[in-house]
Amino acid sequence: MEKSKVVKKNILTMQGFYLLTFFGIGSMFPLLSVYLSEVEKLNGYQIGMIMSVSPIIMIFFQPLWGVISDKTNSPIKILAATTFVAGLLGLGFLVNSSYIWLLIIAVCVAIFQSAIIPVSDSISIQYTSKVKYDYGKVRLLGSLGFGIAVFIMGRLSEITPKVIFLSFFLSLALAAMLAIKMPAEKSKPNRNVISGIKEILSFKKFILFLGITFLIFGPNLANNTYFGLFIEDSGGTYTGIGIAFLIAVLSEIPFMRAAGSWIYRIGILQVAAIAGIVSLIRWLLYFMEPSLAIIYGTAVIQGFSIGLFIPAGLQYIRDIAPIHITATAITLYSAIGNGLGNWFCTFIGGIIYEEFSIYAVYLFFSLLALLGVLLNFWLLHEEKAKDTAGAAVQ
Repeated sequence: MEKSKVVKKNILTMQGFYLLTFFGIGSMFPLLSVYLSEVEKLNGYQIGMIMSVSPIIMIFFQPLWGVISDKTNSPIKILAATTFVAGLLGLGFLVNSSYIWLLIIAVCVAIFQSAIIPVSDSISIQYTSKVKYDYGKVRLLGSLGFGIAVFIMGRLSEITPKVIFLSFFLSLALAAMLAIKMPAEKSKPNRNVISGIKEILSFKKFILFLGITFLIFGPNLANNTYFGLFIEDSGGTYTGIGIAFLIAVLSEIPFMRAAGSWIYRIGILQVAAIAGIVSLIRWLLYFMEPSLAIIYGTAVIQGFSIGLFIPAGLQYIRDIAPIHITATAITLYSAIGNGLGNWFCTFIGGIIYEEFSIYAVYLFFSLLALLGVLLNFWLLHEEKAKDTAGAAVQ
């Protein structure tokens, strides 16, 4: 009974961490592009550059944080420190409004923020696997926090747009306090870091899934940058942006709850394929310049794509990665999706937005999603062929 209470307490702590962390992220990043456009009067190229800084920094720093976590075996300390510092640096957006300064602050925030998601995911997925608890039920609190934050900040931003930075700081400061209390899963430190990276990169399945993540998950993350501009160009307001994000993000929760049973019943890659197909449909719909009513009504589509892909992706990486390099594998995976894929889609999206329109950005997302779905089916074919060959040998 005592053990059950400890497990429940640890689960609640992790859920609280995700709730606060994503409340902070949801407070600032979905509205930052609109803030830079409306308040700071930056152009599409400048907005694209600032918004793409975070994902490109993640490409280099997420694997580094994962390596440090594996090498030192101190993920809790790393998570608490980086969460607090990221929030504190976010206040730098209030200090100066010059483009160069905003770019510098974006870089500094990204360096420390890049550790938060992969390190917390590594801690959470190892612990939930150990105690036989569904990771999706922990991670869904992040979606809840994100959705509530965008809705509340969307309304408050119409009064004072700078409130998004204060909320970002306060939320991450509180999350850092919870991070200290998260369960520490001790494992043998991976001292030979380079060989660990080489080992995980030697898995063909890992490389192929990184490609799928880049093509499917990258546009979904970049959508957080352009969805606000998309709503605005469609005639929406700050409040409308908040409502649309609330509907979209809260729709992730039931799918994250169901992801575990879906994965068990039909398979991880099959669930990832469904997420990719639904993403493709969503981007094509947005390219067709729908009305605000249709945008709000179809925002729940995000639940299928993000709500299913996040748990499926992490579970797949955990299943194929050796236990001693789990954190390194997850951070490399996160660097491709949260980092490279997000940066590429955000940066190229900024150029397309400036040269063409916000609707053309979603045509670009559609093409990437199509390639991701095709690559997913190829990996499925490869795995089935391997299983058939193995059965024939037996």
